[in-house]
Amino acid sequence: MMRAALWIAAALIAFGAAPARANDLPNIVVILADDLGTGDLGCYNPDSRVPTPRLDALAREGMRLTDAHSPSAVCTPTRYGLLTGRYAWRTRLKSGVLGGYSPCLLEPGRETLASLLAARGYDTMGVGKWHLGLGDAKQTDYSKPLRPGPLDFGFDGFFGIPASLDMTPYVFIDGDRPVEAPTGKVEGSKQRRAGGAGFWRAGPAAPSFRHDAVLPTLTDVAVRYVEERGESDSDAPFFLYFALSAPHTPWLPLEPFVGKSGAGAYGDFVVQVDDSIGRVLDALERGGMADTTLVIVTSDNGAHWTPGDIEKYEHRANYVYRGQKADVWEGGHRVPFIARWPGHVPAGATSGETVCLTDLFATLASVTGAEVAEGAGEDSFDALPVLLGEQPEDEPLREATVHHSLNGTFAIRQGRWKLIEGRGSGGFSKPRKVEPKAGEAAGQLYDMVADIAETRNLYLEQPKIVARLTALLERYRDQGFSRPVN
Repeated sequence: MMRAALWIAAALIAFGAAPARANDLPNIVVILADDLGTGDLGCYNPDSRVPTPRLDALAREGMRLTDAHSPSAVCTPTRYGLLTGRYAWRTRLKSGVLGGYSPCLLEPGRETLASLLAARGYDTMGVGKWHLGLGDAKQTDYSKPLRPGPLDFGFDGFFGIPASLDMTPYVFIDGDRPVEAPTGKVEGSKQRRAGGAGFWRAGPAAPSFRHDAVLPTLTDVAVRYVEERGESDSDAPFFLYFALSAPHTPWLPLEPFVGKSGAGAYGDFVVQVDDSIGRVLDALERGGMADTTLVIVTSDNGAHWTPGDIEKYEHRANYVYRGQKADVWEGGHRVPFIARWPGHVPAGATSGETVCLTDLFATLASVTGAEVAEGAGEDSFDALPVLLGEQPEDEPLREATVHHSLNGTFAIRQGRWKLIEGRGSGGFSKPRKVEPKAGEAAGQLYDMVADIAETRNLYLEQPKIVARLTALLERYRDQGFSRPVN
């Protein structure tokens, strides 16, 4: 059924964008880190206590975006948005995240980055954390084929884990079935960061599953895939979606990385993440594909890094931004974003253009000459001119960008203004929720040019801006899309 859908998509493209020969198209590698903060990277934060030499070098070789955002401050909705170009709050998932036994969130027939690129002749591979649900039953049955799943949405192959590394069941999935059934059980950890072990829930696991082996195993698979493509006689380009399991908890750096940062087990784990990304980049180099590959590295949300962590380690994992993962404040959804494409993306460049991870859908369609079908990529804007350094400074790419927190608190950003519906973080940071008293502001409004740390709430001082942004957010909700439709 999926292959038939791809043929249909290919036919639609034939009537749209001009076709390109397969060997004219770049390989595409999208690396999505899990809970990596902007302030962890030296290329963003000169005071970072975490060495990230491979990511810093990648930034020197390509472009670093300084105003990039995930559509959500938590993982499942961001992954949905990245792969589909659509805000996840338009689905049944209005807030929170899925679990390891949740049914598939992707709707039947929903076009994804993988199906879009497969229709253009790409070999497509997903490696890492899926976290978009598996199967169509109320609770996933791991004794049966895990369909619908990655293979039903354009991926030729998939190897990874069902959800976050602290969520049961603890298994590796190859294609549409577990490598080893979750017939064993692990005890839950008692302390979130005891001895750097981090946190995981008790429950079913494959007998041979080891939490600390997950990141190395996923990296090995990604590297092997790139090496095999380099050795292949096929001239078909490839798309690798490498969704890392780290540095999400549990923080389990391997021995060679222990003590390599000044930010404890978390920082050491980020050093290992940097090394994992470097191994994929090295594989591209060895295969002679570095110059013909578009590499994008980003994160699904901000770091889970508390005020206590900042004080203890003098490290700001979310840089100067307020809050952390799960929050509606900037620390929850402003993410690192680095793109390298030799000969196309200018080396050593930076851009302050506001972009969202939902924009990858329209952007990669533009890169490959594919036409986004009607009804797909509803919240995706083509950011290719930004990456090429051709976006006019006086023409914003996006009209506005919508974010939401763990509990579903919404924010909308337009230019310098950011409106938050409600008070509090809506996530992990205190206060999570504030009930306004009579005469107090019902929400939050910040000037992101004058007050990047979101310290001064202008909600009561700028009623016209509050009204305008509230109306725009309501329009986006009601009409079902935010990108211009011709």
